Order: sequence, then C-alpha cells, then structure tokens
Amino acid sequence: MTAVLIALVVLVVLAVSLTGASVRVLREYERGVVFRFGRLVAQKGPGLVLLMPIADRMVRVTLRTITHTIPPQDVITRDNVPARVDAVAYFRVVDPRSSIIEVENFRTATSMIAQTTLRAVLGKADLDALLSQREQLNEHLQQIIDEQTEPWGIKVTTVEIRDVGIPQAMQRAMAKQAEAERERRAKVIKAEAEAQAATRLAEAADVISRNPATLQLRYLQTLTEIGVEQNSTVVFPLPMDVLKPFLGAIDHARAELERADGEPARELAAGEAGAPRFSRREREHAP
Repeated sequence: MTAVLIALVVLVVLAVSLTGASVRVLREYERGVVFRFGRLVAQKGPGLVLLMPIADRMVRVTLRTITHTIPPQDVITRDNVPARVDAVAYFRVVDPRSSIIEVENFRTATSMIAQTTLRAVLGKADLDALLSQREQLNEHLQQIIDEQTEPWGIKVTTVEIRDVGIPQAMQRAMAKQAEAERERRAKVIKAEAEAQAATRLAEAADVISRNPATLQLRYLQTLTEIGVEQNSTVVFPLPMDVLKPFLGAIDHARAELERADGEPARELAAGEAGAPRFSRREREHAP
C-alpha cells in the first residue's frame, strides 16, 4: 500500500512538472519562437502557449522599443577637427523569427552597426555641419542603420546625436569667430540705421522748408519734451527771422560810422598831399 501511494505521488509530481514545463504565458508585448527538436515550428503569443514537454523549446522576444545608448566615438571630421560624439538609437523587433534565426544577438549586432555607421557618416561631415545640421545627419544615420538591420527583423526608428565634444582650443577659436561676427553685424546694422535716419531727416527738412510755421511747431514740441523731464534748464527758442531786422540795423549803423570816420581821414590825407614840403635845414631855420 505504501509503495502504491509513493508511486502515485511520484506520478502526480511528474505530471505537475510536465504541465509546468509545457505551459507558458506571454504578455501582450511578447512573442515566442518555438523550436521542436531544434527546428523552427511556429511563432506564438500573446497569451497562453502550450508546448510539448522535452521536445519544444521557446525563446521569448519583446516587441517594445529598445533605447540603446551608443558609446562615445572619437571621430575626425572632413576638415580635420577631432571630436568626441555620443548618440542614442531607438529600435524594435518587427520580425521575431528573423531576430532569432538570422543573428546571434540582435542587440549587440545593432549596437556595433550603429557605432561603425556613426564614425563613418560623421567623418564625412564638416564641423559646422556637425554642429548646425544635426537633423539631416540624424536622418542619414537612421536610414543607413535601418537598411543594415532590416534582414534581422529590426526596425530602427530614430537616431539622435546627443553631444559633440571638441577641444578647448577649438572652442576658444569658435568663440572669437562668433564674437567677431556679432560685432560685424552690429556695425552693419548701425550703418544702415544711420543711412535711414539721414534719409528721413532730409525728407523732413524738405517738408519744413516749404512751410516755415512747421519749424516753430517743432520748437514748441522740443520745449515741451524738455519740460516733461523736469530739468532745471529752460530753453527759449528764438527764430532767426525775428533777429534779422535788428541785425540789419546794426550792420547799417556800423557802415555809417565807418563812412563818417573815413571822410576826415581822406581830407587829412589829401591836405598833407597838397602842402609844400621843406627840407630839414629849412625847417630848422624857419621862424
């Protein structure tokens, strides 16, 4: 009796073990590649999967997007500038069978392909393109890596360049170049502003010259602006038209004085010219 019970217990344990070995549960984002005696049988999942004990082996494959950080790569750009670049790649499995059969480890293979492609593509670009045209370079990298990993059932969705490290000397040279470029733009903008201001001033002068009253209004407006700032200096504009009569009278009086002073001087000069001349001896003996 005891032997029968032991046999039953052993059978139950074996049945439970075989059942546990033949039943698998796959999540929604998982697929199972089933091999029977080493041959590919089917792709199963998600949900409950039944396997033949001892004969079947299943390999799980996730379909979620995998984020892979590409190690920093030392590259030399087309204009012979050393740089250290690191990037990140996003890919996922679209064909579980190919990802298991065609390549030993699709993660490692995709990483190696991404590293070599990163060095090859960035080595053909200039430093300026590497810094300012990242979107184009990212798209080019994604296309190349995706073409190479497609036979493995891998879809590379995105490749992004995260950081570009350049030597300190090159950074200082680029900073000087950028500063010089900003100064050049500032001077050009200032020159253009002065040219436009000169043009506007010339147009305003033409308008004011056709109507003298406009200048008086401008004087009053300027006086109002000065008063708003609460300055202690008060400016009274005095048009030159008001001073012209006074200046004319002063010039006329000055001319009359010069004319009056000039007539006696001429008479005296004429008298001296008509008088007889005596020698020194005659002047000494003169009574």
